Formats: sequence, C-alpha cells, structure tokens
Amino acid sequence: MTIGLRIGFIGLGNVGSQLAANLQRHGVDLTVRDLDPQRVAAFVARGAKNAVSPRALAAAVDIVITCLPSPAASAEVLEATDGVLAGLSPGKIWLEMSTTDPAEVRRLAARVAEIGATALDCPVSGGCHRAATGNISIFAGGERAAFERALPVLAILGQRILHSGPVGTASQLKVLTNFLCTVHLVALAEALTTAKVVGLDLNTVYEAIRISSGNSFVHETESQVILSGSRDINFTMDLVIKDLGLFDALAREQHVPLALSPLVLGIFRDAARRYGPREFSPNIIRRYEEPCGVRVLGAGFPAQMVDDEPKIPGYEVVPRRNAN
Repeated sequence: MTIGLRIGFIGLGNVGSQLAANLQRHGVDLTVRDLDPQRVAAFVARGAKNAVSPRALAAAVDIVITCLPSPAASAEVLEATDGVLAGLSPGKIWLEMSTTDPAEVRRLAARVAEIGATALDCPVSGGCHRAATGNISIFAGGERAAFERALPVLAILGQRILHSGPVGTASQLKVLTNFLCTVHLVALAEALTTAKVVGLDLNTVYEAIRISSGNSFVHETESQVILSGSRDINFTMDLVIKDLGLFDALAREQHVPLALSPLVLGIFRDAARRYGPREFSPNIIRRYEEPCGVRVLGAGFPAQMVDDEPKIPGYEVVPRRNAN
C-alpha cells in the first residue's frame, strides 16, 4: 500500500514497536525516535530514518505518531524545547496512540491547533499480538476531515477503526474498555483458582468458559498465558494501575457511584506492592494461588499469544443508528 505520507513514530516500546514495524513492512516513509538507541537502530537497519529530537522528527514528516507510557511522557515529548510542538506546522497531524488522560489529550490538542495542525487521539485495543499483525482495533477522536486523511495510515496499523467523535472521546473509550478488561482478568483469576481447588481439570475448565456465556476476549487470551505458566501478556501491573486510575478519575468527575473500580484498583495496588510494579498483569492470580497453596496450570497452552488471523486492510466501523 502506498499512502504518500511521511510518518514519524515516537515511542518504540512493546506496542509502539509493533505498530511502527507494520508501517515499515508496508513501505511507509518512516522516521523514528525513542530513548533506547538499540530500538532505534533496529528500525534504521531496516530502512527507517532516525530523528535527533522530537522537534526534528515533526519538522520532517506529515503525520507524527506518539505511543508513550504515560500522560506525563506525552506532555514532555510535545512541550519540551525540542519537542513535537516546536516542529509542527500548519496542515500536519498528530496521532496520540498512547493510553492517556482524556483532559490532557484535549489540552495538548488545543496547543497543536494553535499552530494550525490537527490532533487525533487514537488509542489501540487488542494486545501486542494483534498490534504485531495489524489486526488491533483503533479508536480515533477528532475532526472528521483529519480522521479521513489519517485513515489510510490507521488501516495499516489496525483492522477495526472507530471514529468516536471529538478529540478526547477515543481516550475516554480506551480507559473504559481497559477497565472492563481488568475486571474480567480478576474474575478469571478467582474462577480459575476456585476450579483448581475443587479439583476440576483446567483444560476442560478453559473450554467450558470459552463456549459459555462466561467467555470474553480476556479469557481467550490471558487465561491461556495464565494456564501456560508464563503469565506473559506484555503488560505490567503499573500500567494496569495507571489505566484504572484514569477510568476511576473520569467516572468520579461525573459523580458516578463506583463500586467495582475502586475494589479492582485496590487489588492491583496490593499485588504491585507484593510482586513489584513491573510484574506481568496476569500474575494477579498469585494473590489467589499462594493462599490456597496451588499453581493454576493447564497443558499445551502457549507461553505468548500469537495472532493467526490473516491481515486484511483496516476499515471503519460505523455505529448503528436509529433509523428514525
């Protein structure tokens, strides 16, 4: 696919490196930036350009993509003296693909607009294994015209692409869906440990959940790495806590009488204290295994998830509307 746009990508971590690699495989004119020179070198060896600063990257491309670990990191990359804002010019687009604070992305988008450029918040959902194949889902918030201009790029990066409305709405959806994902993970940890303690065969339990009303995307991915024993989903407890905190703050701002969110946030904060903030998030199950004196393991499950769905060109998902 030839898109005729120069793309700059900042943040080559677990998810960002997979997204940027998809662009590179599709022959996109790609410039990269990361604090880890080895990550940058791997992309340069395959033909990407290296930018000496976020400012230089933004000046050299048509679309700047950031995929960073926190709202603070995004603000620093944009607003530093040699940051992205200093290199943007009218007509350019900033795609914020980090999971971030909706209010913060709107604040930064306003600064981008002052330059005459446009911002879209475009967080992804589906896991690193689907980011690697270009089958991840993408929410995109911002002006419709900017969304349509960026759509050929988003169609390389993901499969199902939803224009969510104004800038910031995509980040609201992202923290909401991450909250749901985390609730499912804790529920599965409790269910699988209970199944182990009562003596059920865990391979049978996996299939029973998969074919039942208790199934979920989280079960079909994270339960597998739990049962394999690796617990490796390329996502860590500190990131779960950050995302849950963003959802919790969003809901509390609107005076939603939360019950589950603070409970699940407390469970993960406790686990991070016990096992470390960089522990893989599926190891939340250790909070249940250890008191029960068991290991929740099956047989034949993969150590890491692999997406075996063929890549198809990404497409826009259009919400259903009342015919009237």
